[in-house]
Amino acid sequence: MARDNPLWGEERIASELLVKLGIRVSPRTVRKYMPKRPDGEPRGDQRWATFLKNHAKAIVACDFFVAITATFRLLYVFVAFEHGSRRLARVAVTAHPSAEWTLLQLREVVGHDHSYCYLIHDRDSIFARHLDDSIRALDLAVLKSPPRSPRANAICERVIGTIRRECLDWVIPISEGHLRLILKEWVAHYNPPLISGMIVNSSVVTSVRLM
Repeated sequence: MARDNPLWGEERIASELLVKLGIRVSPRTVRKYMPKRPDGEPRGDQRWATFLKNHAKAIVACDFFVAITATFRLLYVFVAFEHGSRRLARVAVTAHPSAEWTLLQLREVVGHDHSYCYLIHDRDSIFARHLDDSIRALDLAVLKSPPRSPRANAICERVIGTIRRECLDWVIPISEGHLRLILKEWVAHYNPPLISGMIVNSSVVTSVRLM
């Protein structure tokens, strides 16, 4: 099966064996017996980096990071990033993150008339099953990065690092509202010139594209 279908991985082959032949085999066992690629021979499947490059305009990635205020209050910052345009699609702040709150942020990013096809996020428990189901209902495929593999979502991880180095490493937010104000100014600086306005409410800092 692996030779006849070079784009299939161990997960797909294990699923085919179960569905079509009724044979339950662990993907790890399938990988053990899959033919090895000779040294120097190119891979027959599509690398993850190639997928990201080929579908950049249709990918939005998201992740969380934390910020500490001057009073040692822990705040969570949600970041959604467009691969194709390298634009921060949304930056939101909350002291109490939840799956429902995260879903609200993603719905604001995706909207009803979107050009995204894929959403990348990690396997944090905040990305609950009902959250992914709601995103799939908006015609997006949800791609979860493997456990302990931040490089699988490297572009979003990199922009979070940029936010820290260029913004939050230079100023300590006094409060939740102060953190939103700081991020508002920085997002306006970071985003491409086509972005000219910012919307801020009690929990969100987000960018607006002019029509």
